Amino acid sequence: MARILSIETSTPVCSVAVHDSGRLISLCEITEQGAHAERLMQLVVDVVEKAELELTDLDGIAVSEGPGSYTGLRIGVSTAKGLAFGLNLPLISINTLQALASAVVSEEAALIIPVLDARRMEVFREVFDSNLNSVAQLDSEILEEGVFQNFLERGRVYFAGDTLEKLKTVVSSENAQFVSDLTFSAAHLGKLAFIKFQNQDFADIAYFVPNYLKEFKALHSKKNPLLSL
Repeated sequence: MARILSIETSTPVCSVAVHDSGRLISLCEITEQGAHAERLMQLVVDVVEKAELELTDLDGIAVSEGPGSYTGLRIGVSTAKGLAFGLNLPLISINTLQALASAVVSEEAALIIPVLDARRMEVFREVFDSNLNSVAQLDSEILEEGVFQNFLERGRVYFAGDTLEKLKTVVSSENAQFVSDLTFSAAHLGKLAFIKFQNQDFADIAYFVPNYLKEFKALHSKKNPLLSL
């Protein structure tokens, strides 16, 4: 038995869940301005009560590590670190995009590309196989003609995330499958967190920081060389 509290604040959704050995037993989430700063701790209290537990019954704290909103990630990670330290529990960091990919039901040998809005026509993305192994490392991408073509030429590709409507304007391959019923949620962190818990793959509470990815990174269009000057 491993009861793990998960926190997801990388997007406008402020989401908290409790899993027991990877099985979701409680979920509380809200989308409203300022929710991360003003409501997160109350959601933690609510989700634990909903699971009919006490904070002292928990075995670990998991948190979405990014990429995502600078402010959201900072608040979520700070809260997770505070809980882990105060309760003397291990801290488990989860790749935000891998968590979403884990919720996609895909066929064997297919690729999964979760995308997260970075701004305008830019996204954060990572490419996973059906076993959630990363086949193209986490990076930023401009949504322009030909994007992801090298992956689509290999076969079926499942896209999930909060920028699917933008993605559909530049991706028209018959190999593209858009999974529109998934959102970034703490509900998706549980299985990955349990695996890390079993392997004792814990983050260092003192030194762990979110992966903002693009905080200081300039992304240039491959189609416009003038932007590289």
